[in-house]
Amino acid sequence: MAKIEVRNLSKIFGRRPKPALEMLKEKKSKDEILKETGLTVGVNRATFDVNEAEVFVIMGLSGSGKSTLVRLLNRLIDPTEGQIQIDGDDLAKMNDEQLREVRRKKMSMVFQKFGLFPFRTILQNVEYGLEVQAISKEERHQKAMEALKLVGLEGYEEQYPDQLSGGMQQRVGLARALANDPTVLLMDEAFSALDPLIRKDMQDELLDLQAKMQKTIIFITHDLDEALRIGDRIMIMKDGAVVQIGTPEDILMHPADDYVSRFVEDVDRSKVYTAEHIMTRPETVNIDKDGTRVALQRMRDADISSVYCVNRSRQLQGIVHAADIAEAVKRDERDIVPYVQKDVPTCSLDTPMHDLFNLTSTSSVPIAVVGEDNKLEGIVIRSKILSALSGKEVNEIE
Repeated sequence: MAKIEVRNLSKIFGRRPKPALEMLKEKKSKDEILKETGLTVGVNRATFDVNEAEVFVIMGLSGSGKSTLVRLLNRLIDPTEGQIQIDGDDLAKMNDEQLREVRRKKMSMVFQKFGLFPFRTILQNVEYGLEVQAISKEERHQKAMEALKLVGLEGYEEQYPDQLSGGMQQRVGLARALANDPTVLLMDEAFSALDPLIRKDMQDELLDLQAKMQKTIIFITHDLDEALRIGDRIMIMKDGAVVQIGTPEDILMHPADDYVSRFVEDVDRSKVYTAEHIMTRPETVNIDKDGTRVALQRMRDADISSVYCVNRSRQLQGIVHAADIAEAVKRDERDIVPYVQKDVPTCSLDTPMHDLFNLTSTSSVPIAVVGEDNKLEGIVIRSKILSALSGKEVNEIE
C-alpha cells in the first residue's frame, strides 16, 4: 500500500519556469534547457510511490536531483509543478499551518550534518522538536528518553555533543527525529560523513530499528553499496529524472540502461545475491518409490556422482553416492534408504552468497537449498558462485 504518491513532480530553479516545463514535456535535456533558457532543472517530472513501512532509497551522482527531491517531499522548497500525496493529502496544496502539522506529526528529517546544539545536553537536543511544539516538560522528557533508548544511547542523556563520537552524534540526530514518532522518516545522506566502519554500524543499527519501528523511510545516498544493503527498493536518478526503480536484485540483474549498468559494474555482488538467485534445479530420487537401479541410472544420465533424495512431498531426506549405490546394485539390493546420508550441507533461499563461500569450500557435494517444511528447492554448486561474482549466468531457476 502506497504511503507517499508522487506524480509528475518538477522543480525548476530560476524566474519564469514555464518555458522550461514545456521543454521537459518535449523531452529536452537538462543541459539543453540551461543553454536555451538559463534555468536549472532540479527535478524532472518524477513519478513514483513509496510503500508503507518500506526503506525506499533514492540515489544518484552529485547533481542528479536526489537531495532536491527529498526537500520537495517535505516542502522545504516548493515544487514548480506536480503532486506529492501523503496518506492521500497533497502536500503541494497545503497552507503553512497544514504543512507545520504534517511536519510535526508525520514527517521527520535526519541530515548529513548532525546539527546538534553544542551547549545543550543530549537529552535537551532530543527534546528540542517537542519543546518547539510546546509539549509539557514531563511528556517530552519521557519521549526523548524512549528515543535515546531505542538508538542505544541510554545513559548518555547528560553528556554534551562534543563528548560523543561521530557515530553517536548521528544517533542523537536519529533519536531527535524519532522522538516525534513520525510515520515517515527522511534521511538525506545521513551516514555519509561517518568513517566506513561506523557507517556500516549505523546501517546495521537502522535495519535493526526498522525491524522494530516499521516506519516509512526515504533514504538519500550516492553510495550503491549502502543502497543495496538497506533498501527494500531503490530509485536511481540522473539529471533530475528517474532512471529506474526496483529491488536491489532488479537493479543488479536488469539495469535499465548503460548509466545504471556503469553504476552496478563494480558492486560486490556477494552481498546482494542469495542462494535463490544462483541455485539450479537438482536431480533427485524419491525414496518412497525409487530404488537403487533408478538412482544409479539417474546419476549416469546426468553424469553426476551423487544425487539428493526427497520424499513424495519433496522434503529433503539426504544424499546418496554413486559408489555406494553401484555396490548395492551388484548385490541386487533394491532399497535405497540404508544408503541415504542424512548429514548434508543446507542453506535457506535467502542465504547471502558470501555466506555460501565457506560451505562450498568445505563440502564435496553441492549445497542443498531448502524452503518451508524442509522442501528441496534447488542446489548451489561452486561454479555458479564464481559465475555470479563475475556478473554472468545469474538467472531464475530453469
